[in-house]
Amino acid sequence: MIPDVAVLDAPLDVLAIRALVSDPAAGAIVVFEGTARNHHQSLAVESLAYEAFIPMAEAELRRLRVDAMDRFTLCRCAMHHRIGLVPVLEAAVVIAVSSAHRKEAFEAAAWLMDRIKESVPIWKREKYQQGDDVWVEGQQRHPWGS
Repeated sequence: MIPDVAVLDAPLDVLAIRALVSDPAAGAIVVFEGTARNHHQSLAVESLAYEAFIPMAEAELRRLRVDAMDRFTLCRCAMHHRIGLVPVLEAAVVIAVSSAHRKEAFEAAAWLMDRIKESVPIWKREKYQQGDDVWVEGQQRHPWGS
């Protein structure tokens, strides 16, 4: 069985993560799949690469999971984040939540994604088709090597 929270150097299995939150008490399941897209503003993106301090990242994801379970009265919650090279179209993060009602499930998924970007020690680097690499922090871009 796969864990509710994981940071993995492999493609994410969306259906398996969704299965983790299946619950007979749930009237709603929301799955958010954050994928690598082929552009950022006017720049053509070739791929993304993620690095993490895995023990701390997984601990923070577990903390966020507990907080979301209480805050949104969720039935279940699972989050997996990928590290390493993530080609365009592949998932970098999957958040799955279930709750009795849809409002809480949608709100929880959005809240969790925002918190992941704010507090989980996972760093993203964008590789552009013209050859540049930059570290991404929020909306800030930092040239590779700076």
